[in-house]
Amino acid sequence: MAAAARDALLDELRALMAAHSPPLHALVVPSEDAHQSEYVSERDKRRQFVSGFTGSAGLALITMKEALLWTDGRYFLQAEQQLSDRWKLMRMGEDPPVEVWIADNLSDEAVVGINPWCISVDTAQRYEHAFSKKHQTLFQLSSDLIDEIWKDRPSAEALPVFVQPVEYAGRTVTEKLKELREKLLHEKARGIIIAALDEVAWLYNIRGDDVHYSPVVHSYSIVTLHSAFFYVDKRKVSVEVQNYMTDNGINIKDYNMVQSDASLLASGQLKGSAVNGSSYGENDMNENSKVWIDSNSCCLALYSKLDHDQVLMLQSPIALPKAVKNPVELDGLRKAHIRDGAAVVQYLAWLDNQMQQNYGASGYFSEAKGSQKKQHMEVQLTEVSVSDKLEGFRASKEHFKGLSFPTISSVGPNAAVIHYSPEASSCAELDADKIYLCDSGAQYLDGTTDITRTVHFGKPSEHEKSCYTAVLKGHIALDSAVFPNGTTGHALDILARTPLWRSGLDYRHGTGHGIGSYLNVHEGPHLISFRPSARNVPLQASMTVTDEPGYYEDGSFGIRLENVLIVKEANTKYNFGDKGYLSFEHITWAPYQTKLIDTTLLTPAEIEWVNAYHADCRKILQPYLNEQEKEWLRKATEPIAGLDRPFVLDVQNDKRFVACHA
Repeated sequence: MAAAARDALLDELRALMAAHSPPLHALVVPSEDAHQSEYVSERDKRRQFVSGFTGSAGLALITMKEALLWTDGRYFLQAEQQLSDRWKLMRMGEDPPVEVWIADNLSDEAVVGINPWCISVDTAQRYEHAFSKKHQTLFQLSSDLIDEIWKDRPSAEALPVFVQPVEYAGRTVTEKLKELREKLLHEKARGIIIAALDEVAWLYNIRGDDVHYSPVVHSYSIVTLHSAFFYVDKRKVSVEVQNYMTDNGINIKDYNMVQSDASLLASGQLKGSAVNGSSYGENDMNENSKVWIDSNSCCLALYSKLDHDQVLMLQSPIALPKAVKNPVELDGLRKAHIRDGAAVVQYLAWLDNQMQQNYGASGYFSEAKGSQKKQHMEVQLTEVSVSDKLEGFRASKEHFKGLSFPTISSVGPNAAVIHYSPEASSCAELDADKIYLCDSGAQYLDGTTDITRTVHFGKPSEHEKSCYTAVLKGHIALDSAVFPNGTTGHALDILARTPLWRSGLDYRHGTGHGIGSYLNVHEGPHLISFRPSARNVPLQASMTVTDEPGYYEDGSFGIRLENVLIVKEANTKYNFGDKGYLSFEHITWAPYQTKLIDTTLLTPAEIEWVNAYHADCRKILQPYLNEQEKEWLRKATEPIAGLDRPFVLDVQNDKRFVACHA
């Protein structure tokens, strides 16, 4: 959409706001859908439609005179580039939060409109508290004003629900529901409303295609001591899935019935097919009168149907069991990352060859200067065309289902845009004299992947090498950490930043997020970050988390390195306080470009870590490569100098070398 046409939307919107009863002084347009999802379907991208900003995180506020867009540090540069002059960028962490801005800048008794389906209970209550000092009102709209001006809004598709077999899920629905009901009983709750899409998918062992990159279904779940309900567009449910739900004691109901059923749940009148052999009687239902919601994922529209005195607002009891992977899920994740690593190596080897052939680049291994683009290139390489090639390598692997997020394929200055998203019509051509950052991942039936590597096909500057090495040092420090049970990601975040801090450098994003098992690529409730929310949940054995420090120079280059880690029990000599200690196992396999490493900045232990990792890469990935690719990998994983003793790899006792055929 042209900037002028998008700016005209603001005029249309303000006319609707003025005509509304009561008149609206402001309209909040969140990024989220009715399930508070990070990634949403095309028809739910209301904030993107009205603002033109395409990042996955942000919030728009339209008043009668101003239009403001809040986003976090990953997207500052992108928002500056995409917003028109009629919009003002508000930087999260630097500018006042939206609710504070409203309270400070709008008049007493101002009315602020919101779609109650697209705001969480937690956020709504925070807004209402901020608005109270000037008697401002958060008004729940009966229809979304954005939808009224979005003339060509995509229609809802009826894409099929499919069952995730227990051979990949690792636990049956019966087991999961039994555990959930025990938690309901413990908290004296008669039932729970589950709104987060990945939680519904995990609980019922189902997947879908309703959201690009996330294999989830637009659905809700309500689980009581006696019954379980699945709220979904019934056109998506095949006979096979219907029988599967029936066999597991799950009642299928229309998606739009969840609001009325929330009211019935609150009054104790929600009835469904009882669970076979249920051990919970009527006394349990009478004694347990609370309704459990997670205030971060349950929307205001559903909360408004409940008796607020009887609402139990706690973190979802599904969040931790989903985050703490079972042995089958861990095995699947390891195997998926091996196949994925093979695809990344095939891609890097192909790209190295293409850069030399078409651009006269010195290549992945050489630092010779004087690269020159050939006058008569056979193929032009762009950020999009090469990322499509990477997707092709992944698609050839067993169990591939799609990408896990839009590939961040970025050259030079674009790599400084932390969550850069290239478009075919405007993306950059590859350049042998500039850094290339590729952050990518895939969905496989047995696991979700997320990997970042940064490379240079020409001669990197000394500054680029020192920055890359500082990022690598932080990456290694986190990977090598040993810490007591009870430690949060907030405490570990400093490990990845310290090497950068020593040079006065830093990055504006978290260091690590959980990752799903053929589910969302960003998974909580834990994370490794400087943000206060990282203090809430300690890391536990069998959780997954990424290790992805970076450094970005606006207008010049960006560097990020990312592996997926599994939290495991550490075998320490002592056990102070009987706490038990934890460490990490990396399951991502692809080499680091040694040409970008300034080995004089590495300690002997760090050099040994790189050489050990590269030896593992070579051993693990070779079975999936052809002879040319094997030779490229052999060269990419040659030991770097600096060790006083040879490195010995114990293959026989390393379970990561279990065969897993592509």
